[in-house]
Amino acid sequence: MGVIIVKIALVKAFMSQAEKNDPLKVHREGTALYDKGDYKAAIDTFLKASQLYQKVSNFFDSSYTLFKAAECNFLLKDYETAIERFVKSADIALEKGYDRFGLGALEYALDCYKAAGKEKDKNVAELKKRIAEVKKKIEAQGF
Repeated sequence: MGVIIVKIALVKAFMSQAEKNDPLKVHREGTALYDKGDYKAAIDTFLKASQLYQKVSNFFDSSYTLFKAAECNFLLKDYETAIERFVKSADIALEKGYDRFGLGALEYALDCYKAAGKEKDKNVAELKKRIAEVKKKIEAQGF
């Protein structure tokens, strides 16, 4: 009887750990926090989901959850961090061929510069150039 109890405890511990490492479950937790307006907690949760998705080679959702973390930073007016995360999200998406999503992330990064009153920042010109290149690529594909 004692062996069965130990085995049950081990199975429960394993399942608990597996749930903590399930990217979809973590992603959903981040979304719930976001929906409640708890953006600080949502950031950490979305970042964890992004890492977990990357480990299983789900690069679209890795990029998407990083984008959601950046969106939370934007809502908290942490524009510098939001810019970094939107650009990183775009990098992942564009590297894997998710051009339209990557374009959206780059445009949100540009919005962060505007919201921060930094339209004349030296990085804005480079960002606009990159946006134009991605748009041209998408148009060439017939979209």
